[in-house]
Amino acid sequence: MIMKKIMRIMTFIAILFAMNACSADTAEGTETNSASNEILITNYTYNDSELGTMKLINDYRVSIGLNTLEPINHISAKCEEHNKYMIENNVVDHNDFVARSENLEKVLGAKKVGENVAYNYKTSEAVVKAWLDSPGHKENIEGNFTHFGISVTVDAATGKKYYTNIFVKI
Repeated sequence: MIMKKIMRIMTFIAILFAMNACSADTAEGTETNSASNEILITNYTYNDSELGTMKLINDYRVSIGLNTLEPINHISAKCEEHNKYMIENNVVDHNDFVARSENLEKVLGAKKVGENVAYNYKTSEAVVKAWLDSPGHKENIEGNFTHFGISVTVDAATGKKYYTNIFVKI
């Protein structure tokens, strides 16, 4: 219980320091046996930008000898929720990352969660290149994960794209 509180505090501090237009975050999950009221989201329709970004990430992972990551609709739905939050609040950040991580731990049994966010990249190639050029993002892309989800959401008011990419180890 104390370790879980310490992890939450450390994650919160990491989030505070990681807030910028293109940032990465990770959290280690803890095993819990508590019953969950969280509902698994199974419906998600991927757009071309999301499919392209996932393919580029998996192609990169394979090129350096890592496993491909399997998409999970629930993770992508959580990414989309965060993109909508960022658009509504005109921010690019990891606010509520702990809540997203805890949801993924409860609903999917995630043992580790990482998150990359970005803003205003026009193409999948551009955002993946930017993430790979950034040590924190690259660490998530190359991390010991098994699954991922992504959302690329266009702000209707500005036409700019918001990206949230969550990685999990199950």
